[in-house]
Amino acid sequence: MQRQKANPHMLPNGFYYQAKALSAQKSLDLFYYLRDSLTWQQPKTTVFGKTNPIPRMQCFIADAGVRYGYSGSTLNVEPWPDVLDAMRQRLNKQFDVGFNALLVNLYRDGNDCMGWHADDEAELGYEPIIVSISLGAERVFKIKHKVTKEVTSLTLHSGSCLVMNGLSQQQYLHALPKQTRLAHPRINLTFRTIFQK
Repeated sequence: MQRQKANPHMLPNGFYYQAKALSAQKSLDLFYYLRDSLTWQQPKTTVFGKTNPIPRMQCFIADAGVRYGYSGSTLNVEPWPDVLDAMRQRLNKQFDVGFNALLVNLYRDGNDCMGWHADDEAELGYEPIIVSISLGAERVFKIKHKVTKEVTSLTLHSGSCLVMNGLSQQQYLHALPKQTRLAHPRINLTFRTIFQK
């Protein structure tokens, strides 16, 4: 049986949510700037032998020499725009880490989604710190314990920050399910550190 929880203060260990990390105006300005200026791509992934384009648009930004891919895809690397590099530097100081990559997802409407997964690729390390910034439409984010299957639901607001660290990727899956009645777009920034082999 799935027990639903919506209180951000009741999130599982390894997850922390701040509803207003950015002001409403800054969130809106950044959303439109990124939507109109980033080089969006729609890579194909192979799952259970079937190859299809992912149900969202992406831009992968990283330091020189950093590569990243998943489910059989390798993402084209773009250089850091000044505004996102400045955000990265602030987050590096705040969390005492060295983020060298940023995966940006554009969900064009509620039909674009992200299935259950964990960011547990070897190049992210065993206990990665991932900082996720939401811009645009509110979307429901779900977290599921790998063993108990207990599901936690959280509404991600524009300008919010969700931090995943510790054993969050080892013990939990997360997803952004479809919301077919939603017509508005959302951009999600996930800052991460990739360790090259």
